Amino acid sequence: MQEFEMIAKTMRGLENVLAEEITNLGGNNIEIGRRSVFFTGDKRLMYKANMQLHTALRILKPIAAFEAKDAEAIYEELRKIDWEDYFDISKTFAVDSVVYSETFNNSLFLSYKVKDAVADHFNEKFGRRPSVRLTNPDIYIHLHVSHNACTLCLDSSGESLHKRGYRMEQTEAPLNEVLAAGMLKLAGWKGQTNFIDPMCGSGTLPIEAALIAMNIAPGIYRKGFAFQHWKDYDQELFEEVYDEDTQVPFEYKIYGSDISRQAIAIATRNVENAGLNKHIILKQKAIQDIKSTIPGGLLMTNPPYGERIKPDDLLGLYRDLGERLKHIFTGYDAWVLSYRPECFDSIGLHHSVRIQLMNGQLDCELRKYEIFSGKMKSYKSDRNANAED
Repeated sequence: MQEFEMIAKTMRGLENVLAEEITNLGGNNIEIGRRSVFFTGDKRLMYKANMQLHTALRILKPIAAFEAKDAEAIYEELRKIDWEDYFDISKTFAVDSVVYSETFNNSLFLSYKVKDAVADHFNEKFGRRPSVRLTNPDIYIHLHVSHNACTLCLDSSGESLHKRGYRMEQTEAPLNEVLAAGMLKLAGWKGQTNFIDPMCGSGTLPIEAALIAMNIAPGIYRKGFAFQHWKDYDQELFEEVYDEDTQVPFEYKIYGSDISRQAIAIATRNVENAGLNKHIILKQKAIQDIKSTIPGGLLMTNPPYGERIKPDDLLGLYRDLGERLKHIFTGYDAWVLSYRPECFDSIGLHHSVRIQLMNGQLDCELRKYEIFSGKMKSYKSDRNANAED
């Protein structure tokens, strides 16, 4: 099967995690870019990348690269492409443009020029043109412009891959599924222990933790992918990839709790839709009311940031989190995502790792707290001794 270039898009801070995922999937010639990973592979790998990658937002297939001095030059280059080789005239399409250039400063205008080039090509050749559809089109076309260098891609994913398909409902500020999976992988989560999220909201971290632990392809819940509308779509090959049984046993449990009854109701429906009821246990409980827990494990949580909470209540929440970590979660590695320094300060514990991430438009940090009893000096001494053994 012929190999070709692909680009996997991701979120800032998750590039290395995604590169490792692609390597494990069988990708070749891997190069890390800005919020992206470049690699080569065949059609089977493209199908698998869409189905099985946890930290990719979309998989692009470049079909043309050229330099252009203005929008008209882009139009002329794209009109020459044999678009009928890629998709049928009966398909709908949409165009997305990303521009980093002094020459081109209007991505919307460039998108219109791409649409015109595609439509005019079909019109000249067949006397009719495919329809543009802005929502849920069959074909997704992506133009990337950096200075005068233009790369045209077909988006094989369609809707962003963070839209897994298991989420029935969501709370006000749900965690992006790709970010959640990336956080878990950055923490080294492989299903090797019990997992707890004491502020689980709509259940994204517990569900993503289960998918990783059991090696369940996150794309299994989706209705489809854009590549299924391409001219060269191989249904038999896709069915082989779809039917691959990659699941592994998971011997531990995943726990989620939240102060909100509504959040737990939503999380319960999402967990049920994902078919993970046997592995994820949910309870309505405030962080302050957690009095005991199972020994050892991984804790990860994404507490509120303060957009809908009074400052005093917010800092009090983080103080309560720190107090519970210190007294209840001894022996745990705890990971907290937030973006306000005063929130981290209120936890009142020393972090051992800090990782810069983006949550929506917010510059956030993921911090690790190693929860131990006694003094830091004794803990480090014991840990080093165990490592030498």
